[in-house]
Amino acid sequence: MVFIRPVTAADVDPLLELAGLAGVGLTTLPKDRDLLKKRIARSARDFERTPERPAGESYLFVMEDPETNKVVGACGIVSKVGGFQPFYDYRIQTALFESKQINVRKEVPMLTLHEEHDGPCEIGSLFLHPAWRKDGNGRLLQLVRFLFIAEHTDWFEDTVVSEIRGVTDSNGQSPFWDAIGRHFFGIDFAEADRLSVVNKKFIADLMPDHPIYIPLLPKGAQDVIGQPHPESKPAVKNLTAEGFQYANMVDIFDAGPVLSAKRDEIRTVRESRKGTVAAIVRDGVESSTHILCNAHGDANFRACKGPIDTSAAADGVTINASMAKALKVTVGDPVRYVVMQAPGASPPSRSVVP
Repeated sequence: MVFIRPVTAADVDPLLELAGLAGVGLTTLPKDRDLLKKRIARSARDFERTPERPAGESYLFVMEDPETNKVVGACGIVSKVGGFQPFYDYRIQTALFESKQINVRKEVPMLTLHEEHDGPCEIGSLFLHPAWRKDGNGRLLQLVRFLFIAEHTDWFEDTVVSEIRGVTDSNGQSPFWDAIGRHFFGIDFAEADRLSVVNKKFIADLMPDHPIYIPLLPKGAQDVIGQPHPESKPAVKNLTAEGFQYANMVDIFDAGPVLSAKRDEIRTVRESRKGTVAAIVRDGVESSTHILCNAHGDANFRACKGPIDTSAAADGVTINASMAKALKVTVGDPVRYVVMQAPGASPPSRSVVP
């Protein structure tokens, strides 16, 4: 059984290893020790705070295998994006061209740069070690963020977005970046990706702010607009099942799709319930798999998955001893839980290029 907890300073080396396995394009999990140490320190501070309203707090979680004490995955939430570090994306819009003289009317898709200073909540930093991509671990890692949000809804903006990693080749090159960004920035995709974590000011300085007509781009670049990286397709499927939809926006570097949902309409947020541990049993419990987290406090947050029995009392749950140990709970402790449903929707369709 794996469990999820807040990141600590001791996790910097395991996270560096995961970042190395992730390759290029996972901006929020940088392959840079100093940047990771700063992000971990910031997350630790934010877990100790009780914000009055979302102000850009960053919460980073790790998945741990208790049998090996190995950190095998990571995921994160930013309560609100924007402010001093704007949130950039390309909005996909259409321009109408019409000539009555020759009886032509054509809508042409275009990319329009958008800079958001008062943005939504963003989920990101999702990566799971390949050897642990089984038994629903990926879904747990993805949905646990919504369980945390459900426990503290006032801490997060009422719209949640996810920038999905876009298409790159085996060498980490992005056909979309090669068609646009490279001409204005004069650096390769990996370096631009790294710099965007340090400071986004260079984007405002160099990125063209006039519309880019999609049909004028090379076909290879057109083909990847709004398409997820192959490794990100399961994440897209899970988010779609939770109620996320394609927001008609793409990342400015690799054109990966941006998905969006209203916070309170996300399935895990909407359907999760608060209860208390009514009993802890040594044998297994017969039920469907649930995601369960404790409610001790934020720095002590723990979550895992497994069967639970909700029939004992109106708000009581029965769990097995392994789950109790992972969550650090005993009888009478508060928990939040939700059924971990199988993904039921296909990735959002894209029809932006003729």
